[in-house]
Amino acid sequence: MSHTPFLQRLDSGLPLLSDGAMGTQLHRTGLPIHASFDLVNLTDPDRVYTVHHAYIEAGAELIETNTFGANRYKLSDHGYGDKVTEICRAGVEIARRAVADSGRNEVYIAGAVGPLGIRMRPYGTLTKEDTRAAFAEQIGALAEAGVDAILLETFADHHELMEALAAARSVAPSLPIIAQATFSSDDRTLSGYTPARVAYDLFRAGADVIGVNCSGGPAHLANIVHTMQTCVPQARLSVMPNAGFPESVGGRVMYPATAEYFGDYALTFQMLGARMIGGCCGTTPEHINAMRRALDEASSGLRPMPAVQVLEQPSAEESGVILPPTGLAERLEAGLFTITVEMSPPRSFNVEKLVRSARLLRDAGAHILDIADTPAARMRMSPYAAAHLIQTQVGVETVLHFPTRGRNLLRIQGDLLAAHAMGLRNLFVTMGDPTKIGDYPDANDSYDIVPSKLISLIKHNMNKGVDQAGNSIGAPAGFLVGCALNMGADDLDHEIKILGNKLDAGADFALGQPVFEPWRIKRFLTRYEELTGQPFTLPVLLGVMPLYTLKHAQFLHNEVPGITIPDSIFKRMEDAGEHAAQEGVTIAQELLRAAAPLVAGAYIIPAFGKYELAAEVVAAVPVVA
Repeated sequence: MSHTPFLQRLDSGLPLLSDGAMGTQLHRTGLPIHASFDLVNLTDPDRVYTVHHAYIEAGAELIETNTFGANRYKLSDHGYGDKVTEICRAGVEIARRAVADSGRNEVYIAGAVGPLGIRMRPYGTLTKEDTRAAFAEQIGALAEAGVDAILLETFADHHELMEALAAARSVAPSLPIIAQATFSSDDRTLSGYTPARVAYDLFRAGADVIGVNCSGGPAHLANIVHTMQTCVPQARLSVMPNAGFPESVGGRVMYPATAEYFGDYALTFQMLGARMIGGCCGTTPEHINAMRRALDEASSGLRPMPAVQVLEQPSAEESGVILPPTGLAERLEAGLFTITVEMSPPRSFNVEKLVRSARLLRDAGAHILDIADTPAARMRMSPYAAAHLIQTQVGVETVLHFPTRGRNLLRIQGDLLAAHAMGLRNLFVTMGDPTKIGDYPDANDSYDIVPSKLISLIKHNMNKGVDQAGNSIGAPAGFLVGCALNMGADDLDHEIKILGNKLDAGADFALGQPVFEPWRIKRFLTRYEELTGQPFTLPVLLGVMPLYTLKHAQFLHNEVPGITIPDSIFKRMEDAGEHAAQEGVTIAQELLRAAAPLVAGAYIIPAFGKYELAAEVVAAVPVVA
């Protein structure tokens, strides 16, 4: 059937209206809720045809095949694991027949693909290879049968969704891919990912449309799609909410949201930038028809567009959700080479440059962004606000620098609660720069607690649900705590002794002082094992500071404790002349290639806010498993 290419239609202006729930409608016809809905494509195709026909008549421009669970694992539960291809082909054929009989040429068919029903390792039994193979089998069958797009939907596990997307790109490279996640009431996926992170990962991995479905009702999903649009404004967005939260009435699953309510929200979704709108669980042809009327009336000027209001959602603690590990924790646990870049909050309330620079670093390949707290003791915006903005608007997880200097114990604990409430769960505990070197030399410089004791407070009190006095804080926190480490120190025995206190306190990782000679790292590792009798296992993100000028190199060597720069590097910077900054990038790249096998990752520290140079270093970092 010939019609406007799918992506071209999405880019034409008015949102494309999808259908609503298939399972809800089949269940209403008497099909048991635990039956294999996908098998009905073979046993009772007319029942599926009737649902498609009703949605097309209601005004849907896209219908999904009845293949949401048509994968080898879910079908095996019903004894039909060998009929994936047959069921998928039948599903496409039924949808194609419904479109043809409608006489409407501009109706698209999306091949529906849902989760496999068995979780991936380490939480389940499936390997990445098994997961991708199962998706490839189902998506390949749908593609061969002639769908206009592949729709990945209702994925609560971010890793599984990414594998499904990779499989789709592999077996159906020419088909548009719509990738939709589902979120809990705290606006996180089952594996703990935020809408911003999900949106960015899907967009970067090549999804043509990214979005959210199921989860909750329209108000909940409006908040999520707004966050996604803020994070990746250039992406095409889709949103397909449930008809509210379900209730069991007389043995039937009922959804409260009315068709008129969905009609109003169709315009809200349009205002939020969604290019594809539809419904999920509980929605009916009546809901879709109300959305059709609302879109058409607004397009013709007969109905005003609404003012958009995004509602806040409850925190994980308020929802009783067990906090998953942070993305940084997962990377370190998996042994993935991790790149973080330090950013300084602005000396202003204008955050445009900060967000723009964060996106530059993200696109270059940075996995994490470190947010400094008053670096060099100079007044800057609160790092909490800066980190929160980056996580919500850029979709990159942050490490919040948390100095003890200038804080009493009362303020420290309040600040920790504030950080956690804002989703800032990766901390770098440090002493902080003395105020006498900054622009407010007379500011308070006292402190109640040293870094090792603060690490212990966080790990052994806060993360167990109590404050320093033993009072409840409502629920256990989920902080990952880093410490400072100088692997290039002259007095290694002293450095290792201090590190021992931090390890005893529970430090999870370390951010390393810049090292310009890789042999110093090997020397540290050897000496650590000699002194402790144990191999060194703490993940270290090695400090790397791209040199900017010869004068910059001389300053670091002569005035910053713990940094030693060899004569060979001084000579290279001098010989580079006006190209010294680029030579500094090259030196940093060489250092990382040499040090990569010895450390867990890189901690890039840009000089003078030259984030574009840091991005060059990040882009050249080798991938180390």
